Amino acid sequence: MTTDLAPSIVQNEAVTLVRALRDRTLSAVEVMNAFLDQIERLNPLVNAIVALRPRDELLREAAACDRASAAGEPIGLLHGLPWAVKDLEDTKGIVTTYGSPLFRDHVPDEDGLMPSRLRCAGAIFIGKTNVPEFGFGSQTYNPVYGATGNAWDPSKTAGGSSGGAGAALALNLVPAADGSDMMGSLRNPAAFNGVFGFRPSAGRVPYGPRDDVFLEQLACEGPMGRSVADVALQLSVQAGPDASNPLSIAEDAAGFAAPLARDFAGTRIGWVGDFGGYLAMEPGVLTACEKSFAGFEAAGCVVEPVAEVGYPLERLWEAWLILRQVWSGGGLLAFYEDPAQRALLKPEIQWEIEGASRHSGLDVRRAGVIRSDWYRALLKLFERYDFLLAPVAQVFPFDKTQPWPRAVGGRTMDTYHRWMEATSIWTLAGLPALAVPAGFSSGGLPTGVQIIGPNRADLAVLQVGHAYDLATRATRPTPPLLRA
Repeated sequence: MTTDLAPSIVQNEAVTLVRALRDRTLSAVEVMNAFLDQIERLNPLVNAIVALRPRDELLREAAACDRASAAGEPIGLLHGLPWAVKDLEDTKGIVTTYGSPLFRDHVPDEDGLMPSRLRCAGAIFIGKTNVPEFGFGSQTYNPVYGATGNAWDPSKTAGGSSGGAGAALALNLVPAADGSDMMGSLRNPAAFNGVFGFRPSAGRVPYGPRDDVFLEQLACEGPMGRSVADVALQLSVQAGPDASNPLSIAEDAAGFAAPLARDFAGTRIGWVGDFGGYLAMEPGVLTACEKSFAGFEAAGCVVEPVAEVGYPLERLWEAWLILRQVWSGGGLLAFYEDPAQRALLKPEIQWEIEGASRHSGLDVRRAGVIRSDWYRALLKLFERYDFLLAPVAQVFPFDKTQPWPRAVGGRTMDTYHRWMEATSIWTLAGLPALAVPAGFSSGGLPTGVQIIGPNRADLAVLQVGHAYDLATRATRPTPPLLRA
């Protein structure tokens, strides 16, 4: 029987709830009511959960889960767990807007690939988590649902594009959450809300449905949680090959649900910081990030500054602009070509589409070579270090009415997303990156660091993140709204 339940159901980690539901220490109805009550209390303050389904419908589904358990029927790993799917993902029978007024009333007939895996594992979809319009920008606001506030200060941004997921997790509105990441959309909201977000290796979690299954490898889907164990549990459901994704990794994902404990004595971690001043940083961010070192050292690791990464980083930004515009902007070209629909696209999206139309095939090839050279440079760096450590964000959470930071550390940002270059650098490498909570601003706003591992070392990254999680959880505060 499960004996380690926290006094309040919503305080428990997903792994604990899964055990309690499986051994019937808790019923799915009890769990559902607890989380819906929490949403009723706190969601109006942050606007993280959208398209919430009626309570009576959800309780009927929860009761059906309980009957299945009582009858000894086969159940999935997430059986009876309330779940809010990111609003960029298609969910059968649930409004899916992608944060765009063009899809305000859109109700898909089928689940997307990743939501279908969650549903097959027994998760009960209660609604969606809020996103930026079509996921553009690491600030969650859109003309359909409005802005999502930060779990630590609802007047600040929750980040994005998985901002609704990050805020919902931090305030115990959901036990775990899915997300997607191109330019830090799993990592940035995790850092801004003091939770964990994992961008897996390219191909680890099949992404779909998508038009371009061979070339577009910047975006991915992955898990978020209040613990690394919860992240790994979810990854064991999300990951695994799929025939519609020819580049998906053909490995069984069940191993991610195994215990994560491992000895890290003597493990070398290289801290890149701001790459010797290359990245513009808000004052205090690096200091807050460096507070994480003690947690890694407590787990037995040695954290050392990286003197030189061996690659001109300004070339990466050149490649990033080309590849992002071609793959993300190009995918929305049909809306842009219709003047009436174009008027409903925010300026940043129109800018991406217009940029895509200017690039040639040779531009894309050149960007691909830059990306490959960067990957090869990192291979050499991993000969010296087992893992790399880097800031997630270059700023602390800012006012949620501000679309994006116009300047960081005294430097003007030349694009709407330049302030997230700290994550795009690692996206280009296709490496696994886990965002973990680090320190706070002088005003009590959180930030995080990302643990980057070699290609396909997803399990190792989760294991060292788990060791850090255990070493630091006793000293990590909870959001003021929960303390109140």
